[in-house]
Amino acid sequence: MKKIYFIILALFFTAQLKAQDLPANYALTASKFVRFYNGNQPDSIFNMFSPEMKTSLPLDKFKSTTVQLRSQLGTLKKADFLKYNQPLAVYKATFDNAVFLLNISLNNQNKLTGLLLSPYAEEAKTIALDASLKESPVLLKTFSGTISGTLAMPVNASGKIPVVLIIPGSGPTDRNGNSAKLGLNGNTYKMLANELGKNGIATLRYDKRMVGQSTTTTKEKELRFEDYVDDAVGLINLLSEDQRFSKVIVLGHSEGSLVGMLAIRDQPANAFISVAGAGRSADIVVTEQMKAYPKYIQDNFKTMLDSLKKGKFTDNIDPKLYPIARPDIQPYLLSWFRYMPVRELKKAKVPVLILQGTTDIQVPTTDADMLKKAKSDATLVIIPNMNHILKEAPADKDKNRATYSDPDLPLKPELVTAITNFVKGLK
Repeated sequence: MKKIYFIILALFFTAQLKAQDLPANYALTASKFVRFYNGNQPDSIFNMFSPEMKTSLPLDKFKSTTVQLRSQLGTLKKADFLKYNQPLAVYKATFDNAVFLLNISLNNQNKLTGLLLSPYAEEAKTIALDASLKESPVLLKTFSGTISGTLAMPVNASGKIPVVLIIPGSGPTDRNGNSAKLGLNGNTYKMLANELGKNGIATLRYDKRMVGQSTTTTKEKELRFEDYVDDAVGLINLLSEDQRFSKVIVLGHSEGSLVGMLAIRDQPANAFISVAGAGRSADIVVTEQMKAYPKYIQDNFKTMLDSLKKGKFTDNIDPKLYPIARPDIQPYLLSWFRYMPVRELKKAKVPVLILQGTTDIQVPTTDADMLKKAKSDATLVIIPNMNHILKEAPADKDKNRATYSDPDLPLKPELVTAITNFVKGLK
């Protein structure tokens, strides 16, 4: 099926609060948006913007984005209210050609301060926890808020047991490995916690900063890669001080692999596991992934990247690049791109396990080979037919991506075996 590129009209972040009833002013705004959108009246929608939004998204740019959006998605048939967390209201927007989440935020003058279309996915299916395990909440206080996580413990554990900290991958990913914005609904991290728990290994998984139940005062444009590292360091120290645990093992998945490499430096971690982690710097990896886009999009990204390497940000970015290179996240990209994973892994002073699947369409096995070369005493395990979300998947890209939203597909057994053997083999 041909991919539909979703357009972000503007973006905002807000701390997650308790869900509330929808205020009347939000219902009126959503109704107006649907009417003006279907009536081909972008000027009327623009007049609903706050002064700040008008500045960040000028009328001419908004018009062209809206025209493009209509050509791809068609008429907005209905917008069903889902939830309201002040100041954010979320709707299920059903277009002729697709279904998206419509996110709206208003200021005190009832003007739009945020308008976002993101991928829609059904609520993640609940995974039944094995009877031998018990989960409990964990909260880490930070300078800017709290990191919320879940500790899974074997119920009948005798004496101290090892614990694995699961660092999530890129984007707005929650503690279970799911993300509505990214179309992820595979419960990868919860499945991993379940399987490791059955093997006598405790786990701590958590919502990333600005995701799920983790709260922060950090704004999107203020976020830096090092913030994720700080969060992981805090959790490592929390676990190392817990007398129930014999060892703390840090497991980083995807982008979380680099986070973990940086977090274990001079910290009380006993081992490190890289799962589907890149060996090259992120700018090279993202540039490689951009080859799936039309050439003019690639060129626009390259122009932004060239400026970024000179310390300059690009305000005029193609709408199709907003999910990965909008102006507000360019400072984050700059902080992320400066790190070379092979260089960071070489500094590791603890045992290292490198895991990589052969059908990962985001990170190839050559990256795992690079990491192994950088850390010659590391253990490298290549798992046949395992993709980026650690499930069985074919090489075909469409069929591979279809697994990302299949909550019933189990983890590759070889993955669990490799992690279990590594953890239990630590001295």
